[in-house]
Amino acid sequence: MANTVYDPPALDQGTLRVTPLGGLGEVGRNMTIFEYDGKILVVDCGVLFPEEHQPGVDLILPDFAPLRDRLEDIVGIVLTHGHEDHIGAVPYLLKLKNDIPLIGSGLTLALVEAKLKEHRVKSYTLTVSEGQREQVGPFDLEFVAVNHSIPDALAVAIRTPAGMALATGDFKMDQLPLDGRLTDLRAFARLGEEGIDLFLVDSTNADVPGFTPLERSIGPVLDQVIGRAPRRVIVASFSSHVHRVQQVIDAAAAHGRRVAFLGRSMVRNMTIAQDLGYLKVPDGVLIDYKKARDLPDDRIVYMSTGSQGEPMAVLSRMANLDHEIEPGPGDTVILASSQIPGNENAIYRVIDGLTKLGANVVHKGNAKVHVSGHAAAGELLYCYNILQPRNVLPVHGEYRHLMANAKLAQDTGIPAERTILAENGTVIDLKDGEARVVGQRDIGFVYVDGSTVGEITDADLKDRRILGEEGFISVIVVVDASTGRIITGPEIHARGFAEDDSVFEDVKPKIAAALAEAAGSGVRDTHALSQVVRRTIGRWVNQRLRRRPMIVPLVIEA
Repeated sequence: MANTVYDPPALDQGTLRVTPLGGLGEVGRNMTIFEYDGKILVVDCGVLFPEEHQPGVDLILPDFAPLRDRLEDIVGIVLTHGHEDHIGAVPYLLKLKNDIPLIGSGLTLALVEAKLKEHRVKSYTLTVSEGQREQVGPFDLEFVAVNHSIPDALAVAIRTPAGMALATGDFKMDQLPLDGRLTDLRAFARLGEEGIDLFLVDSTNADVPGFTPLERSIGPVLDQVIGRAPRRVIVASFSSHVHRVQQVIDAAAAHGRRVAFLGRSMVRNMTIAQDLGYLKVPDGVLIDYKKARDLPDDRIVYMSTGSQGEPMAVLSRMANLDHEIEPGPGDTVILASSQIPGNENAIYRVIDGLTKLGANVVHKGNAKVHVSGHAAAGELLYCYNILQPRNVLPVHGEYRHLMANAKLAQDTGIPAERTILAENGTVIDLKDGEARVVGQRDIGFVYVDGSTVGEITDADLKDRRILGEEGFISVIVVVDASTGRIITGPEIHARGFAEDDSVFEDVKPKIAAALAEAAGSGVRDTHALSQVVRRTIGRWVNQRLRRRPMIVPLVIEA
């Protein structure tokens, strides 16, 4: 779906411009900018977690390039809920300009502020709740309760003289939610009556037929698994899934077990949720994990991070016996979360590792220990019929999800030309009830690697993959500056090869001959001579060893 890059025209007066900077064609990095009358509103600012072909990368951020010269024009950042794929990049944006107001619900802002504290960034916040309306620059915002796998999620209606856009954020329509907080379809219907010009809608489960199962259907399963477990129980989930943690705490308390949180983000987020009253913990159930080791094995539940197979998270380290808690026979491990697309191999590696250690691993594939936080096709059809939007922009999902969502919109009577299949950087203008694609910005990946942000390029990642998969060869040759004749070498060292360095004896005469030929042609530049060495050994290694390693030649003049 790679679109041709072309600049949008200058923004007409009375037009609302919408540009997704992340979250389209991927599950993560959610971020969309709305521009009207020279002012910009940002909705969400999340991260994407790296896949195996991005070695060494910690996080992937949205590309802030379209905002870098316009920071003074940003009037606010609306955060729909507190998941990392919607709030994780906020510290990096605020490092560019720290006084942009953050707007969101109480729990969402508390989770963001804890993150900002770690980055030593001071923030300005405006706490809002469902039903509230706020004027932020030229944007009249109304917040609507939606149900998701984290409490306090909000959709936002954005009214401007050019029309109204409704961004759902992540949502589903659980009719018996654990916290009693329903997706407010009455508010949706009222907005639909007023007229929604552009509907930005969560697509993650658009290709799943029917309805997302009830969150409360998980409770009895967790209760049963924890009740039957003979020894320790380790439950892994997202560190912000308050509802799931609540269910684990309830099941543990019912069976006389205590709960210890593992993982920095789990401890931080659940402390916040408990302080704000979103997580209700009976007295005496929580215990510090260091003290938990003194309890009998059948009296403890560990609640940990690492359900996506992240290599540095608690569960992966347990599977590799790289953690103080070493799972073994009789232990029960529950993976109480979905598999984010792209993480399947990493998750199954962890499951295999834990199974090999003798643990009983319970996961979505063999028990009902997780339901999704996103609306399935049946729920989305209800939304389209209730809202009857003029134009639809499916967001938040890989291309197949966006496509399935667009098809659902068309099934309910929305014309195909009013259903916009966009990608990150697509510029959409809304005017007089019509949404049109008017440009495509060149949007890239911004990699966070240790303390560097945006310094790592795709070429660097390619080098890392070559190093990891093909190995490394260094060649050192000393030549006479006046004649170009070899004085010492070539000295060849290889890393990542099964063969001994002696295998390279055969290629040394070829390197010497190629250098002599170059010198005979009058080549004296050491860089040009280095390229001769690279080509010669590269060809030989490819033919003889069937490898394409990274080759670093060094030609020194004496």
